[in-house]
Amino acid sequence: MRLAVIPARGGSKRIPRKNIKLFCGKPMLAWSIEAAFKSQCFDRVMVSTDDVEIADVGRQYGADIPFMRPPELSDDKTSTIPVMRHAIEWYRAAGFQPAEVCCIYATAPFVLPEDLQRGFHLLASRQAQYAFAVTSYPFPIQRAIRITAAGGVEMFQPEHFNTRSQDLEEAWHDAGQFCWGRSEAWGEGRVVFAPASVPVPLPRHRVQDIDTQEDWIRAEWMFRALQKNESNGCT
Repeated sequence: MRLAVIPARGGSKRIPRKNIKLFCGKPMLAWSIEAAFKSQCFDRVMVSTDDVEIADVGRQYGADIPFMRPPELSDDKTSTIPVMRHAIEWYRAAGFQPAEVCCIYATAPFVLPEDLQRGFHLLASRQAQYAFAVTSYPFPIQRAIRITAAGGVEMFQPEHFNTRSQDLEEAWHDAGQFCWGRSEAWGEGRVVFAPASVPVPLPRHRVQDIDTQEDWIRAEWMFRALQKNESNGCT
């Protein structure tokens, strides 16, 4: 059994009700649910939430809501892995046997069905523990600077002051869209950023963290631009 789990708790602070706030005409959560179904990767698509209104939106778009997430897994300090483990254990107790389980984030409107398909293919073909979306940093992280307490600046890695950007190793970060994992990896709490994981590279123009109102506005601009390009036959 292949399972999609979309974690969507109700207690967002910086953007209230973020998971169901309208994003380009649909509740934010709806974009993740629709991508999961369109990918045709999953036997079940479910939303893990502690919030009745979020649960109702999830059902409206076809997701399963087999349980309400307990309070101890619903505060802003709870990480992804315990939430995934809880969902997997619930399905096992109900008589199912999840094998490959994908966490799709509720605030990932840029996630595409074909990216989910690529992730599953990599997980299976590489015999990996996890396969997750990544994108590259737009500027070499080795040349990053900090602002000091005195108001000046200093480099994190001053040894690279004279190193040309093109000579520095490219760095990548989690794109915050999805993470495929084997059920035993989630269940045992294995580390995602580890050699047994494989990356699913995404272009930077399809990655936007959405934590502030400024992020939200930028994401909607990017999303509408992508939709316009697609309708005009641009890639």
